[in-house]
Amino acid sequence: MKISAVVQKDPDSEFVIEEVDLEEPRYDEILVKIAGSGICHTDLGAVKLLPREAFPAVFGHEGSGIVEKVGSHVRDIKPGDHVVLTQHLCGACKPCLTGNPCYCQNGVLLNMSGGRGDSSRTISKDGKPYFGSWFTQSSWASYALAHEKSVVKVPEDLPVEMLGPLGCGFQTGAGAVINALCPPLGSSIAIFGVGTVGLAAIMGAVLNGCSKIIAIDVMPERLELAKTLGATHVVNAKAEVPSEAVKAITGGGADYALECIGNPAVFRQAVESTSQSGECGLIGLSAPGTEVSLDMNGILFGRKIRGILEGDAISPIFIPQLIEYYRQGRFPIDRLISFYPMTDVNKAIADTLSGKTLKAVLRP
Repeated sequence: MKISAVVQKDPDSEFVIEEVDLEEPRYDEILVKIAGSGICHTDLGAVKLLPREAFPAVFGHEGSGIVEKVGSHVRDIKPGDHVVLTQHLCGACKPCLTGNPCYCQNGVLLNMSGGRGDSSRTISKDGKPYFGSWFTQSSWASYALAHEKSVVKVPEDLPVEMLGPLGCGFQTGAGAVINALCPPLGSSIAIFGVGTVGLAAIMGAVLNGCSKIIAIDVMPERLELAKTLGATHVVNAKAEVPSEAVKAITGGGADYALECIGNPAVFRQAVESTSQSGECGLIGLSAPGTEVSLDMNGILFGRKIRGILEGDAISPIFIPQLIEYYRQGRFPIDRLISFYPMTDVNKAIADTLSGKTLKAVLRP
């Protein structure tokens, strides 16, 4: 079928809107009419990391919309359902079978290879295959193909175009706190970088009952927003050494810290801001091969470090939980979202990179 999609011809070009061909859904796939799709730094990072021969490419992995058609073996989703699209998982490897689907051993192949798991492509133009199936959706488009395992049904009384970022950014930040670090009631946490993911983590810390929630960033306006979302303290990293400021606020170090940027120097600050028995989580994305230097003795005395993907979430369970928190006014994602028509994709990306916009969502 013919669809409109945001296409990048090569790594150096701006995005353009093109008419491309999208395959019909296979027996285990779902065709979704996209209502909204968030812009995530993972999309923008992929542009820089993919080899030139991978292009043209269609990105987008925070899609939501209404089901148009389902494959013959799909049973739990039907046309007309409102859905959020999230990452695909094999369901058969050890992490999947032990309740850790975010670390699916086949996740890179299924989500980032540019096609289906069998290497077939879903998007083409004039017979030429495009890099697509990005996180099994490539949802910067009017329609997207998703696998039944990467689709989460959501209530129909909420604006579906707003819900797509629950499939990645919001799930990642909130889940890193709620599902992975699991800070107990009354504990302290320092969150380094309060963009979309970090602000979702702030809200997750509030939901978990943390008593001291410290937001660290270099943008004063984001720190002010963090306060309104539940941060009890803020630290401007341009004016203070973050690890020293956190230790002063907590009386020796935070129980937990979370690095949301993917910067080695910031990650070291996050580790050093924790107490001797504290734990630091890393969710910021960095380029392959990025290394970090840490004081080994600083870790030896009880500190813990762990990586976290997609908020350690089991999406069909966690996304509905976040939606319920939103209904209760306890997870106000609408305050972070700005909508752009899909034709303004380059402006949306520029506003995202400059920090003007927290979570840009494209509407076809």
